[in-house]
Amino acid sequence: MTNKEGPVALVTGASRGIGRAVAARLAEEGAFVFINYFSNDDQAKATLEAIRAAGGKGECARFDITDTESSAEAVKAIVKAHGRIDILVNNAGIREDRLFALMKPEVWTKVVDTNLSGFYNVTRPVVRAMVKKKYGRIVSIASASGLTGNAGQVNYSASKAGLIGATKALAREMGKANITVNAVAPGFIQTDMLDGLDIEQLESTIPAGRLGTPEEVAHAVGFLCSDQASYITGQVIGVNGGMI
Repeated sequence: MTNKEGPVALVTGASRGIGRAVAARLAEEGAFVFINYFSNDDQAKATLEAIRAAGGKGECARFDITDTESSAEAVKAIVKAHGRIDILVNNAGIREDRLFALMKPEVWTKVVDTNLSGFYNVTRPVVRAMVKKKYGRIVSIASASGLTGNAGQVNYSASKAGLIGATKALAREMGKANITVNAVAPGFIQTDMLDGLDIEQLESTIPAGRLGTPEEVAHAVGFLCSDQASYITGQVIGVNGGMI
């Protein structure tokens, strides 16, 4: 975060959960944060209000990360207004669990389009802008499921594993341009992504004996976006209470 005016950050899926915590952390560190969301105006505004109440700066950025053209136009508008994007956090993601034998094509496509194709749609135009400035921090929120697999989550695990592979490959392409590319792989975190799951059973599988918090994930993301992490790239940092 070397710019004296503070970095410009874009966080996808930042209206709640991990995305909200990441946006708040980056704003606390002095970034002007663009809060991407698609459908929940009230929650996005709540994220922005919380950032401003804490003395930070930001703006809501509504666009659909599964739409290539809309994503490119949104990135273009940010760069035009601020001259650059220094930090990108690819956080937006969904899960729709089914046993693989019963998984309909639309369920597979919906999850992969959001979790993996969304990375392409947003990161590609951002990278092009970062290369011009010879600086950038890209962090994607993967998952422990992308490292180990999880029954009932073949679509989700595949999308997150793909995200990890994309992170490692892009890091090799961007190294000489002073752009780091990393991933954070959370375990079970206290967000609405766990709705419908047996929390007590989940906690019994975690060595730490509890769920993680969005803020604990945000701390790891914040570090990877800092100048202190300038020699860390192509890595996956687990925030999972010792699960793997």
